[in-house]
Amino acid sequence: MNDIRPLAVVTGASSGIGFELARQLAERGFDLVINAEDDERLQASARDIRQTGAAVETVRADLRRSEEIERFYGAVTARGRPVAVAVLNPGVGRGGPFVDTDLADELETVDLTVRSTVHLAQRVLRDMVSDGAGHVLVTSSIASTVPGSFQAVSHASKSFVQTFAQALREELKDTGVTVTSLVPGPTDTGFFRRAGMEGAAVGRQYEDAPADVARQGLDALFAGKDTIVGGSLKTGGSLKTKVQGLAGKVLPDRATAQIHRKTAEPGSGDARPAEERS
Repeated sequence: MNDIRPLAVVTGASSGIGFELARQLAERGFDLVINAEDDERLQASARDIRQTGAAVETVRADLRRSEEIERFYGAVTARGRPVAVAVLNPGVGRGGPFVDTDLADELETVDLTVRSTVHLAQRVLRDMVSDGAGHVLVTSSIASTVPGSFQAVSHASKSFVQTFAQALREELKDTGVTVTSLVPGPTDTGFFRRAGMEGAAVGRQYEDAPADVARQGLDALFAGKDTIVGGSLKTGGSLKTKVQGLAGKVLPDRATAQIHRKTAEPGSGDARPAEERS
């Protein structure tokens, strides 16, 4: 790495939206430090991103653990270069009835989505405010707008992330540092498969392309916007996601929880007409 190109840090960069955010930052002239827990996939992502001409360094770390977060950010600051862009991209969730899910899995969702975002944000933002410049992009979700029946912890965690990002933006408005929240709808990242929700209707709906969502997020970040709802109008994704977000604002929580139950309850994906299931 050299000091000519600005430095960006991206967590969760081994696949999906995180990988696309890292790759597109490289195309926009940034060097990168990227992170994920799966080292094999992280190294593969780094090789792909280096084809853009960017210098890419990898730090494998499990951000569910505070000591790993400290090690990761220590590796970033050891380079002696200011972080121009930080992308906090937690991506984990669990589906199913809360009383039946594994408590350890649910607490790991909180640790990765909530605790790691707070921990890294404070480390990054203190340095940026001291420098008087910087951009932070936090990946939230349309899930943040509604109580998530059968995804209770996942939705609640994303609600925290969304309000946290907006609060920080207001606090930092006179510092030269911006905070932007990226709010994707269902995106083709394998999220529902990893969450064990293939049998739910929500796991079988349209999914936006990660590249589209990432591009919209970075455009919003560099334009200084507070929130961007990501998705492609070609698939109906962005429009439907915006409708879902609007419903979350105007309907009472009880109503949106009931609506979400119809799509997230295990087996709800089999309630479609027979011709759709064939």
